Amino acid sequence: MKSVDIEELFSRGAASFIDPDNAFRKKVEAKIAGNYPGDIVIKIGMDPTRPDIHIGHAVILRKLRSFQDIGCKIIFLIGDFTSLIGDPTGKSKTRPEISQQEIENNMKTYLDQAGKILSLDPKVFSWIRNSDWFVSINDILAPDNRKDLSFGDISVSVDKPLPGTHILNKASYWVETRMQKNAIHSFSFLNVLSVLRHVTHARLIERDMFQDRIEKGGELYMHEMMYPVLQGIDSTVLANIYGSCDLEIGGTDQTFNMLMGRDVMRMNKQEEQSVLSMDILEGLDGKEKMSKSLDNYIGITDEPNNMYGKVLSIPDALIPRYFALATYTPLAETKEIEKTLASGNTNPRDLKMRLAREIVAIYHGESAAEGAEKNFVETFSQKKIPENVLEISGEFTSIVDAMMKAEVAESKTDARRLIEAGAVTYLESDTKITDATTVPEKGTYRVGKIRFFRIG
Repeated sequence: MKSVDIEELFSRGAASFIDPDNAFRKKVEAKIAGNYPGDIVIKIGMDPTRPDIHIGHAVILRKLRSFQDIGCKIIFLIGDFTSLIGDPTGKSKTRPEISQQEIENNMKTYLDQAGKILSLDPKVFSWIRNSDWFVSINDILAPDNRKDLSFGDISVSVDKPLPGTHILNKASYWVETRMQKNAIHSFSFLNVLSVLRHVTHARLIERDMFQDRIEKGGELYMHEMMYPVLQGIDSTVLANIYGSCDLEIGGTDQTFNMLMGRDVMRMNKQEEQSVLSMDILEGLDGKEKMSKSLDNYIGITDEPNNMYGKVLSIPDALIPRYFALATYTPLAETKEIEKTLASGNTNPRDLKMRLAREIVAIYHGESAAEGAEKNFVETFSQKKIPENVLEISGEFTSIVDAMMKAEVAESKTDARRLIEAGAVTYLESDTKITDATTVPEKGTYRVGKIRFFRIG
């Protein structure tokens, strides 16, 4: 790898890189040169409170893929335990708890989607959930009436079935449900207290979001203040399990939490992780960060035509930033794009079409990207209706029901919002539908700019 590539690896999309004495960078350079035989372990933490990954999340995931490509190992840490608390970052009020079953379902979806970007080869990828060390034997209710118990490599049979509340049954079930098979690393409440002895109240409440909530008269709960400490403990446990935790990567809103990992590792006399804070991608509105709750996002599983159309809707000013954060276009080229756009010598739509094509190609392949562009050109430049319009059938009591059947809206609320915004057109008479209770007729409908469906 050329030195210029190394520079881009550490600078592209990076808001800050905390790496005292260049400890992490030296390991990476040695790995590239073939002089570092050990694992370089990089942690990415995800709280699976939402099952969808959008291209804002993908800024970090694609950075991780770049590290994988030079041999680093990514640890995808599922915060199923800390999800029960909820990271207060950017929150003006306490996040409600979600069920363990919902967390488990979201975990699977996260891993499936992350596999579209990350390599899941065990040599460069592993995943684990932090309930493995934060959930104790006493927290578990084991299946009732078990006679055959196991404790790692030891199997035990008892004369009488044991109830789920029996300590031997609970201990056996706890060991069976750990992802750690060779050795068990757990963190008891006493261990947590030993960490808290080194963390001051002033250190925790210096976070901007805590200060904002206090100033606004909101409540600040102790379990929320514990979140950065628990995230820091995750790093020290991962170092025990995997031999090291060399780098933690996250958005700029996670910098405080990631630095807490350095503090906790130092308390435990471990080599402290470096911290890479990545820029946060703005959403389609160009104002807030990309978020599903704000409906300003592009999901990595969005259908190609829909993804292409969403990219075309971004403000012109965001074109260079999207090229830099959401594509693999070389940074030198993204700077030229920025200059060209500022000079006014190019049509922003042409740049957006290239941007949309590159983004769709990343997640759906070149063929799908070419098809989405062809669909756009024919639909808008030549004012044609796409050939492969989804056709639905049935009796619909309202246009909202038809839109839900055609899957052109996220929810009934989203469908009504689109209708009220004048985004739904009945093409047979070129009429905008503005009443959500309208009973739809047979024919073709356009939703937004490039979504179509036909009622047969």
